[in-house]
Amino acid sequence: MEQKAYHIPVLYKEVLDYLVTNRSGTYLDCTLGGGGHAEGILRRLSSDGRLIAIDQDDRALAVARERLSPFGERVTIFKNNFENLDVVLYGAGCDALDGILLDIGVSSGQLDEGDRGFSYKEDVPLDMRMDMENPQTAADIVNHYKEEDLTRILFDYGEEAHARKIARYIVSGRQEKKIETTTDLVTLIKKACPGKTRKHPARKTFQALRIEVNRELEVLEKALRKGLAFLKPGGRLAVISFHSLEDRIVKNCFKEFATGCTCPPELPVCVCGKKPTARILTKKPLLPSEEELSENYRAHSAKLRVVEKL
Repeated sequence: MEQKAYHIPVLYKEVLDYLVTNRSGTYLDCTLGGGGHAEGILRRLSSDGRLIAIDQDDRALAVARERLSPFGERVTIFKNNFENLDVVLYGAGCDALDGILLDIGVSSGQLDEGDRGFSYKEDVPLDMRMDMENPQTAADIVNHYKEEDLTRILFDYGEEAHARKIARYIVSGRQEKKIETTTDLVTLIKKACPGKTRKHPARKTFQALRIEVNRELEVLEKALRKGLAFLKPGGRLAVISFHSLEDRIVKNCFKEFATGCTCPPELPVCVCGKKPTARILTKKPLLPSEEELSENYRAHSAKLRVVEKL
């Protein structure tokens, strides 16, 4: 994999400006990818600054290790899922951080790797695993899940209005022939949703299957809660999301972190004792500039939210 597949990190300047507040601090990049944001963080840090990085994709890790090799021992890289950031940090001998970055979802590099099955534009095996050691693929899901479970996944994770119909066609289609490739699946989706649409009819189904395969929403909330616990007072947690489901989880978690007493208003004094643990720095999410959008079409749906530990 060439580095160019990973060369455009989204909201690059905004991430660095919000995240790096202590040039001698210790930072965690939970979604290393090709190392674009990581390289920027390391360049902002002094020689005393340190970066710990996580990714579960072997190909991305190979690219990032080469890209970040000039920084030597200032960067430590782990293969893991960011839901296990606490395990990673203990392994790195770190108990407090100055900042954490999560750039969630599928990366440009993964989309550009045609054999991974993330894109409906390529005729390849239906895989969609970010971690190739994950035993479950998208093909396993479409060939073995019950119709009602497929419907739930497509509706909940893809926000697909035709979820029930697509699930029915998948179940019917797999009885005639095992669904093995992206083209097999796209063909069934187009049968379920005939006619022209403004966007590709398989887009939401592929998103939903990818989220299910990689447990993306489940691990996100876990990582946000664990991450905040590891931040020093004044440390920052920055999250880039790419669709409404991710952004909703981030927004709701950040709101919870920033909320104090939850007692009913009729009580004369607080009895819950809850105090805010963070303050929200981005009242509205930061969006890519027009200049960035013109240079990187994959930045269109990106949103950046940041909180600061109290």
